[in-house]
Amino acid sequence: MKKLFIVLLILVLAIPFTNAEGAKKNSRNQKASKAKAVAEKEEPFKAYIVMEAMSGKVIEGENIHLKRPPASVVKLMVALVVAEKVAKGEAKLTDQITVSREASKIGGSQVYLKEGETFSLEELIKATLIASGNDAAYAVAEHIAGSKDEFIKLMNEKAKSLDMADSEFHSVHGLPPSKGQEADLSSSNDLALLGRELLKYPKIIEWTSVKSEPFRDGKFIMNNHNKLLTRMAGTDGFKTGYYRETGFNLVATAQKNGLRFIVVVLGSPTAKVRDDIAVEKFKKAFGQYKLLNVVKRGEVIDKDVILDDGKYRKVKGVAGSNFQYPVPNDKKGTIQKEASIPSSIKGEIREGQKLGELIVKFDNEQIGKVDIVSPVYIPKANLFTRLIRKIGLNI
Repeated sequence: MKKLFIVLLILVLAIPFTNAEGAKKNSRNQKASKAKAVAEKEEPFKAYIVMEAMSGKVIEGENIHLKRPPASVVKLMVALVVAEKVAKGEAKLTDQITVSREASKIGGSQVYLKEGETFSLEELIKATLIASGNDAAYAVAEHIAGSKDEFIKLMNEKAKSLDMADSEFHSVHGLPPSKGQEADLSSSNDLALLGRELLKYPKIIEWTSVKSEPFRDGKFIMNNHNKLLTRMAGTDGFKTGYYRETGFNLVATAQKNGLRFIVVVLGSPTAKVRDDIAVEKFKKAFGQYKLLNVVKRGEVIDKDVILDDGKYRKVKGVAGSNFQYPVPNDKKGTIQKEASIPSSIKGEIREGQKLGELIVKFDNEQIGKVDIVSPVYIPKANLFTRLIRKIGLNI
C-alpha cells in the first residue's frame, strides 16, 4: 500500500512538469509557425531583374534602380577588382598573403583566419566567394591595394566605369555598418551589370560554381551558400548575401541552349522565397527566348569596297566575328543587316584589316554591329597602274 501511494504521488508531481514541457514545446512551435506565416505574408522581394547576359537586354524587372544594401554580394566587386589586377599582370593567383591582425578579427561569415597565417591569393579569393569569408575578403583587399580603404576606392572607381550609378561601396565584405559608418548600396540593375562584367573572367565562374571545397589542408570545409547550384541545372554562379535589415539577396547566372541569363533578387524575407523567385524567373526566360545566329564569322558581305591604290580595284569584305541575339519565341519581327563602308580606301590592304561595319537591326532598332574585314592581303598596285588610274582609266 505504501509503495502504491509513493508511485501515485510521483505521478501527480510529474504532471505539472510534463504539462510545462509540452506547453514550452507548443509555444516554440507556435512561434515558429507564426514567424513562417509572417514571412509568407511579407512581399517576396524588394526588387528583381532578369537580364540576357550577351546583349545586356533587360527581360523583366521591378524596382530595378531601388538602392539597397546588398550584404555579402559586395564580394563580387572584390572578385572583379582582383580578376582585373590578375589579367593586367599586377597580381598573381600564386601571390602569398600573410594574414594581418585586422583581417583575423573580422566577424560574421569567415574561414577563421589567424594572424600570421599565409595563404595564396587564389585560396583566399575562393574563400571569399565560396564560404563568403569576411576575413578572407579583408586580407585580399589589404594585399591588392595596401589597405582596406584604398581597395574600396578601387571598387567605387570600377563601379563608376561600369555605369553602376546606383552603387556606392563602403566595405569589402558587406557586413552591416557599425555606428558612424555608411551602408553599402546597390540596385538589381547595377548588380546585373556587374554580373555581365564578371562573365568576362572564366576563373570567377570556376570559383562561384564550386559547391564545396576544403580549406586549410582539409581542416575546414567551405560550403557554397548559393543553393541554386544544386537546385537548377545550368546554374554556375554567382553569390548570395544576407543580413537581417536588408533581407536575402542573390545574384545568379545560368545557361542553357546557348542562352545565358542573369537574375538578381533583393530583399526577400527568406532564402527559400528568394531562391524560388530566381528559379521561376530563369525558367520563364529560358522558355520564352531563343538565340538567333544572325551573323557568322567569315560570311561574305555583298557590297564592294573600292580600293584606290590596291592591285585589285575592289574587294568584298567578310564578317570579322559571329553575332547572336536573343529574341522572344513569339516575336514576328525581322533582322536587317546594313553594311556601312567608306566610298573608297587608300593604300595596301592587310588581311583582317577593318574595312567597315555591318549594322544589325531588329525591327528597325540597332541591336549590334560587326566589323567587316578584308579576307586577303591586297598589295598596292605598281606606280604605272596608279598613274593610269589617276588620269581616269579604270584598271
